[in-house]
Amino acid sequence: MFPVSNLKNATKLYRTLLGIDPYVEQDYYVGFRLGELEVGLDPQGHQRGSTGALAYWSVDDAAASLQALIDAGAEKVQDATDVGYGKIIAIAKDADGSMIGLLQAPK
Repeated sequence: MFPVSNLKNATKLYRTLLGIDPYVEQDYYVGFRLGELEVGLDPQGHQRGSTGALAYWSVDDAAASLQALIDAGAEKVQDATDVGYGKIIAIAKDADGSMIGLLQAPK
């Protein structure tokens, strides 16, 4: 996931870089799929504190995984949130400020 300040310009750039059209292109998110890899553009990322690319770890339960990270010393950035079609994400930050994304696939 890449935070972007100008979604239209970023979409054009990543379309050129990746050589494919996005599978989803909305005002709140643009996503490209390369096999099993997803490259996402997030126009809200900077508002959540993202300063660079954010990798998401696949987990069975985003809320429980977020709580486990908090219990281990992480700081919550975003609660487990359904971002559409049953996909749930959560974000934590480690003690050094690195963002950790959690992704629960739709069931």
